[in-house]
Amino acid sequence: MKKRDDLKKHNVQAIDLFCGAGGLTCGLKKAGIKVRLGVDVDPVCKYPYEYNNNAKCLLKDVREIKSSELSAHFKEGQSIRLIAGCAPCQTFSTYNQKASETDSRWWLLREFKRVVEEIGPELVTMENVPGLAEHDVFEEFLDFLRNAKYEVSSQVVRCEDYGIPQQRERLVVLASRLGPISLLPPAHFRKRTQTVRDALETLPALAAGAIDEFDPIHQTSELSPLNLKRIRASSPGGTWRDWPKKLVAKCHKKKSGKTYPSVYGRMSWDKASPTITTQFFGFGNGRFGHPEQDRAISLREGAILQSFPPTYRFTPPNKPIHMKNIGRLVGNAVPVRLGEVIGRSFLHHLNQVEANTLASKA
Repeated sequence: MKKRDDLKKHNVQAIDLFCGAGGLTCGLKKAGIKVRLGVDVDPVCKYPYEYNNNAKCLLKDVREIKSSELSAHFKEGQSIRLIAGCAPCQTFSTYNQKASETDSRWWLLREFKRVVEEIGPELVTMENVPGLAEHDVFEEFLDFLRNAKYEVSSQVVRCEDYGIPQQRERLVVLASRLGPISLLPPAHFRKRTQTVRDALETLPALAAGAIDEFDPIHQTSELSPLNLKRIRASSPGGTWRDWPKKLVAKCHKKKSGKTYPSVYGRMSWDKASPTITTQFFGFGNGRFGHPEQDRAISLREGAILQSFPPTYRFTPPNKPIHMKNIGRLVGNAVPVRLGEVIGRSFLHHLNQVEANTLASKA
């Protein structure tokens, strides 16, 4: 991401709740923010979070965390504290048709609010699916921030606009007790739209079920003989409706199944990818077929489309790689580049606060 404004370094220290594999943390650190701690309940997160980000990962349910445990990780001194996080979004996602208030994840935003209320950081950011904004629990969160004297910015972001090669929309909240704040616009970064070709074309070719000898994360799911015929009959941007009738699944021949054309599809080279979900490594789970190779995209390719660095490690060396685990880590992550945009927006905000303070004293 091209840096335009020579941001002054500020001593911002952050804690990342619901940190996952570290997408948000990695982006914040790229922007120049010191992330002291990540918190998550999933033990699979610990290795990639700590190895790639040089920060400690606390494996604990946020509902059981005391604010004193978190505050201890902020170093003393003239620092600005940031509480960041993305509460699990599945319960608010359009992909989840059974979401309800009986799902315990529904109320994790209240736990995030509790942590912010008890610690009182100068800065707060929260990222989630746009569907969260339709629920009372989100408005309750914004009301809390405003009543606690935070200036608040909330908007839905198209990741494509910030140079992320993926059609992904996210709800981003920024809050500050230091003054008005907003997310920097895409034009600030002068980043052109990225495509699947830009992101993936140079990676080594693979067959279905193969593993790259130099990068074990660059591996693909096997395909059944029937699905191999199906992907060979698929063209970029096309659907299963283009196949010979003998290849069409029975469920799609029914009236109820005809409205799901995006499954069993190939990505297009010259467009951004579809939203990367936790099941992106399966050809039948969405438009996750490689544009020209007869396979679904690999774990590494999914991570790159989420803007993780191409060398980001998800498992310790010589340990088994479980595709479902890596798929979950990648699909649930905040895109790294979006994390960097958020971080740079905070630093730009602090520059403005400092400039306004100096101007008022002149």
